[in-house]
Amino acid sequence: MISKLVTVFAASTALGAVAAPAAADTVNSANWAGYAVHRSGVTFSKVVGAWRQPRPTCIRGQRTYSAMWVGLGGYSISAQALEQIGTEADCSGSGGVVSSAWYEQVPAPSNPIRLRVRPGDSLMASVSVAGRQVQLRLSDRTSHKSFVKTLRASLVDVSSAEWIVEAPSECSSLATCVTLPLANFRSARFTSADARASTGHTGTISDRRWNATRIRLAPDGRQFVFLGGVGNAAGAMPSTLSQKGTSFVVRYSAVTAARRAAAATVAAARRAAAPAVVPGGRLFH
Repeated sequence: MISKLVTVFAASTALGAVAAPAAADTVNSANWAGYAVHRSGVTFSKVVGAWRQPRPTCIRGQRTYSAMWVGLGGYSISAQALEQIGTEADCSGSGGVVSSAWYEQVPAPSNPIRLRVRPGDSLMASVSVAGRQVQLRLSDRTSHKSFVKTLRASLVDVSSAEWIVEAPSECSSLATCVTLPLANFRSARFTSADARASTGHTGTISDRRWNATRIRLAPDGRQFVFLGGVGNAAGAMPSTLSQKGTSFVVRYSAVTAARRAAAATVAAARRAAAPAVVPGGRLFH
């Protein structure tokens, strides 16, 4: 966590083979990479996922940031809330690796978790929502330490569930944000991914009771949750889903000069349309 910053065709056979996961549509985002599930009329009460804490490649003099998380809400263009918990794998200005844990309830900023996380640690996270009560859980299965927080939210969004690698944003409000430079986290594998609908049905990302969207982090992509954010100069690509729809890998990708130029154009337009970010803003994910 950074000081003073608020950061989807199955065909069964007569032999009983396992069906392939349902196809996912794809969108580009300037700050998210991973998968989201959603469908009109479907709401969710829980999301679960696991990952191994990455060790980013850091360069002295370049402060960069990356976050891995699971959450409920935030996918809709009109989203005003998002309940999430996860970790960060950042690079300090001196070239060091900084690992941390956090939880967040947008529109409020991130809160640090007093749970020591190291690169390579095996992590399991979940978010549950019942009415306005939100439970956030993060377990480090390597150190056998865990964090649980139950709180009451004034605003919740349960219209989607997500498994995401993100370039966090520095914001002075939800409408005045700058997407921070994405750290070269190399890769992050999400496993044990499932979601529970408010009806009680539990399924994987590829479950046919909802739609799944594959999200690629690209400089000219859509900004999730925040308005006025600036496109990133790096990218991240999620793989296709595993056979059962429970896992995938997100890989960091450097961008070409042409994509970098496109990102600069998008960034200039967004800066012109948004108020300036106040120095010392808060970190949002």
